[in-house]
Amino acid sequence: MTTIQVGCDLRYSVTAPTSFLFNVAAARTAHQAISEETVRLTPAIQYETGSLGTEAIQVYRLAVEPCEFYFQYRANVDLRPEIYDTSGIVETRYAQLPYDVLPYLNPSRYCESDRLTHFAMRTFGNVPPGFFRVTAICDWINSHLDYQPGSSGASTSACDVLIQRVGVCRDYAHLAIALCRALCIPARYVSGYAAALQLPDFHGFFEAYLGSRWYLFDATRMAPLEGFVRIGTGRDAADASFATIIGEATLTTMAVWAEQTAPGPIPDPLASQTAVSTTN
Repeated sequence: MTTIQVGCDLRYSVTAPTSFLFNVAAARTAHQAISEETVRLTPAIQYETGSLGTEAIQVYRLAVEPCEFYFQYRANVDLRPEIYDTSGIVETRYAQLPYDVLPYLNPSRYCESDRLTHFAMRTFGNVPPGFFRVTAICDWINSHLDYQPGSSGASTSACDVLIQRVGVCRDYAHLAIALCRALCIPARYVSGYAAALQLPDFHGFFEAYLGSRWYLFDATRMAPLEGFVRIGTGRDAADASFATIIGEATLTTMAVWAEQTAPGPIPDPLASQTAVSTTN
């Protein structure tokens, strides 16, 4: 078990009555237990806690009048990832996929897998199917894209990233998801915190369904999967945005962190040769 302390400080200038929906809470799963959790709002505003979507993402909803608004989240998370040898992890035939996995084969707003089928087959069709094919997709993305903060926006999709060859973590994840789906490998977006992340921020990973479970992947290679703290899961980042704002508010400062506080080795993300699963 590894304990990770996560948190975020978000400050907004609110100039008109505004509704916020924050998706920053560490998820509670069989592999991820929360030992301490606090939320602090300044000014002290009442908020609701609820579950969102089929993956029951925990969110905070509140209404704010014009002011300087400060949102703080803190949690201690005990991680118990499952580690597997990669050699026996195979792809699952379509007819054998569970029904709840099938939607993650479909194109989505940011992952236009239907437009990338020819490219995916030409580039990865001859790679042995299974864990190594998904790894090959991540390797290709990592070597052909440049990571550049601020290079993409809210409308940037997987096809845009493939053309422009530049992006941030969510763009890397979107392209990998789209290519997996184009090869009939179910894939979904995961948002979270990441210990030892080179550029501290909310981080975007993805999961691919292989064999009989979901496995974590990160095409950026910027953080070890064993130190990843799950927040939300969805078809793409549209389902797992850290904040949805209806009104007039400007984010003025943001700090995000994830720090290991208890013993437990977190390997080099470039050297790890294991498969990591943190969901049932």
